[in-house]
Amino acid sequence: MSAISPLDKPVYVYELPVRLWHGVNALALVVLAITGYLIASPPVVSVYDEASQHFLLGNIRFAHFSAGYVLALGFIGRVYWAFVGNEYARQLFVPEVYKLKWWDDLWHEVLWYLFLVKEPRKHIGHNPLAGLALFMFYVLGALFMIVTGFALYGEGLGQGSWADRLFGWVIPLLGQSQGAHTWHHVGMWYLVVFTMTHIYVAVRENLMSRQSLLSTMKDGWRRWKDDRP
Repeated sequence: MSAISPLDKPVYVYELPVRLWHGVNALALVVLAITGYLIASPPVVSVYDEASQHFLLGNIRFAHFSAGYVLALGFIGRVYWAFVGNEYARQLFVPEVYKLKWWDDLWHEVLWYLFLVKEPRKHIGHNPLAGLALFMFYVLGALFMIVTGFALYGEGLGQGSWADRLFGWVIPLLGQSQGAHTWHHVGMWYLVVFTMTHIYVAVRENLMSRQSLLSTMKDGWRRWKDDRP
């Protein structure tokens, strides 16, 4: 009989607000990526009746702005829950780089993803590599997109608007309007590449790791595939 380990029984990791945020945030990112692409490369549409009856690009921009508000408000809510939620709710924003064990686990995960070790280790929350990637790509990337997005939004609202007063300083910092648009567009692809990688890794780990992954984001419980430490 194997020794009893603290990882033998399911652990409640992702609370309901975190799981709801994850789903809504993912949907917002999809809408933002699609509409953002269409704003940068407007579709050519043949109009057979009165042009005043059509507002295609305006509707695309409205969807983009709406999803941007959802992303920003969700980000603020997620930061709040990092303070009031359980210990795993904070991992998204605070990779434990100050712990030697974290670095050892990080290196092991790198070798695991490169197929250079036979077996991954068990992790209750995010494994160190996943946590670091989420912080570097999603947290910093989303924050950059929110700031640059509202700066560009302020241009449309006009000088002196709330968005211009809060984020207008970003425009000259990035090389005026065209530079800000370019960097915002690059940021979109940064998040798109991250999202594709994130989905691949999530499916891979769900099949190959020693703990549940996709079901954990569904019901919050981390379950184990073996009873070894």
